[in-house]
Amino acid sequence: MKKWVPIVGGSALAVTSLITYFSHQMMYIKKKEEKFILNRDQQRKLCSLTDFDALPKEEVWVNSPFGYRIKAVFVEPHETKWYVVFCHGVTECKWSSIKYMNLFLQRGFNAVIYDHRRHGESGGKTTSYGHYEKYDLQAVIHTLLRKRGPDVRFGIHGESMGAVTMLLYAGMFEDCAQFYIADCPFSDFEEQLLYRMKKEYKVSSRLLLSLTDRLLRLRDGYSVKDVSPRRIVDRISAPVLFIHSEKDDYILPSMTKELYERKKGPKQLFLATDGVHAEALFKNREAYEQAIDQFLHTYVFSTSVES
Repeated sequence: MKKWVPIVGGSALAVTSLITYFSHQMMYIKKKEEKFILNRDQQRKLCSLTDFDALPKEEVWVNSPFGYRIKAVFVEPHETKWYVVFCHGVTECKWSSIKYMNLFLQRGFNAVIYDHRRHGESGGKTTSYGHYEKYDLQAVIHTLLRKRGPDVRFGIHGESMGAVTMLLYAGMFEDCAQFYIADCPFSDFEEQLLYRMKKEYKVSSRLLLSLTDRLLRLRDGYSVKDVSPRRIVDRISAPVLFIHSEKDDYILPSMTKELYERKKGPKQLFLATDGVHAEALFKNREAYEQAIDQFLHTYVFSTSVES
């Protein structure tokens, strides 16, 4: 009997170390440097820092309900009450939203870009893949309405984790945007983690993920089961444009297809033929813009944006 004690103890220690590692990786995922993000998108000719610097804008600090501050930038070249709020992906920052923002500035919208918690200039100690971020998005939107008036009309564009954040906000809190654009979201965090564990670590164990989830609840106060757009997307009544690259192997396009099928009411699906994760615009710019124009014309307005 005694000879099994070291084996059992060693196995328990190994499992504990593994779930601690996984939970730590989730909470403190390595972020990209802001300079890298700007250089990447400028090299891809998706944005110009010189052009951005020339735009009329206001830096705004938004108070998160969790006690830290969120850095936002209101970009307002037009005399209009139409805005689009942009939610960037995990490891990115507000600068990665410029490429999407430019599309909507060209179409007569003003814009709000901001840093999610623990990204860019915003506070916050951990990343939660949409759970806490949805509360911060609500704070950003309430700040927009308070500063620019309750008659503001707006859409929200989200990429990857930003798309998940947007869908959770709309389906769980307030469906008050005129439209949503969800670019490459996952449909369920638990399923996404199982897929990534198998892909990156050659491990696919619901038991291991369940144990990691228990530790995550102790360390960061939420469960991966709480981050599930598939459970709430049918509550969103405003139009949603779903976008995904067919060759995406980081978040599978089947997840966006599932969300599209579950969404009730006005919706549109654009599957880009080229590019991997979060590259639908970069690799399919013309088709991406056509999808946006068709969506806006069909579900939001049939003429240009008016003041």
